[in-house]
Amino acid sequence: MHQPPIFWSFCRCPYAMRARLAIASAGITVELREVRLRDKPKAFLQTSPTGTVPSLRLHDRVLDESLDIMIWALETNDPLQLLDMPTEGRELIATFDGPFKEALDHTKYSTRYPDLDAKAERQKASDFLIDLNARLEARLWLYGDRPTVADLALLPFIRQFAFIDRAWFDQQPWPHLIAWLDRFLDSEQFSQVMTKYTPWIEGDAPVLFG
Repeated sequence: MHQPPIFWSFCRCPYAMRARLAIASAGITVELREVRLRDKPKAFLQTSPTGTVPSLRLHDRVLDESLDIMIWALETNDPLQLLDMPTEGRELIATFDGPFKEALDHTKYSTRYPDLDAKAERQKASDFLIDLNARLEARLWLYGDRPTVADLALLPFIRQFAFIDRAWFDQQPWPHLIAWLDRFLDSEQFSQVMTKYTPWIEGDAPVLFG
């Protein structure tokens, strides 16, 4: 019997979330193993070189970066044509994985960065979102009337930023961005990938996802 890839995940991690979104969109079946981050299983640490989620064990290699997992899944099967986007989409993902995520972390985890001004860091993140709102003014998704891998890659992090203070977020001048985020949060796809699983322990029956 064919053994599906083993996918280590954590429900609330935005990196794992976007990997789950791509796997679900591709319709690929994986064995999902939920990780308790404060008590990481030995089997997980033997799989992930970085000890971080998500991590995907294929039969011939390990993918330990969320974007690599997304691309692998969608290159395997892409019925929604999520990979069909302008080359600039990769640059947009890199921007949000880099400078935006850094400002997000400085805002959300401000106590870890006592030398930084949390409000200034929030403004840095907001500048990226103002640009994103302008992009969404004339379209439902980042590159047209349907989502692409860029939408799936960015949305979990926009969600994370929004829920630092959702009341404040909703008062900002980015209505198109809010509509884009809420469309995602209300989707069946989001509900599917946010199912909570019991943390995996050795000997558990396989939990199939996708």
